Amino acid sequence: MRKNKVWSIRYWWIPIFSMILINTIAYTGTKLVTDSGYHFDISLPIDFAIPFIPAFIIIYILSYLQWVVGYGLIAAESKEVCYRVISSEIIAKLICLVIFLILPTTMSRPENTGEGILGYLVNLIYSADTPTTLLPSVHCLESWILFRTAHKITRFKKWLVPLWFIFAILVFASVVFVKQHLILDIPAAILVGEIGLFLGKKFKTERFFEKINRKFLKGE
Repeated sequence: MRKNKVWSIRYWWIPIFSMILINTIAYTGTKLVTDSGYHFDISLPIDFAIPFIPAFIIIYILSYLQWVVGYGLIAAESKEVCYRVISSEIIAKLICLVIFLILPTTMSRPENTGEGILGYLVNLIYSADTPTTLLPSVHCLESWILFRTAHKITRFKKWLVPLWFIFAILVFASVVFVKQHLILDIPAAILVGEIGLFLGKKFKTERFFEKINRKFLKGE
């Protein structure tokens, strides 16, 4: 098997696993700590004016697929790209963890008026995810980071950059139209994502995974 085949490249195992672990701790783990306590509602008048549009649940769910494809492409691009982007994403997620703990937020959801498959999907998301740990929006954060790093995917960047940008805007719309987030959660996600990317570049955080993999994956 050729070494450039993505499933034979072992260097991305530890970064990807670390990213998933930190994401789980930051999002699900903090809920275990904060969900029984007081939460802040930072709703603005515009949040009550935004209509509930069940059709946007399709975009909301498709974003999970975008993450798998996007981070898969990043992992397969090269060691340098994989280490830099994923270490920056982890920094952003650690910032989220701190915010979720010190500023737990919540919102009121409307009655699900969706019918058929759309209504079913909305109920599925609502039942699986409490309306907490809203600021910043993890959905928006992930889609924004993928857009901001799409130019690093050299084979596809000509069409991937505009595609990821359009999809990020759709994800921003989806989180408020399906009433999973408030409007302030979106700029907060962009800001945290940019901080993560900035710190990753400034401190060359890819060196962390270089050292880890040099120790455990000799020759890769």
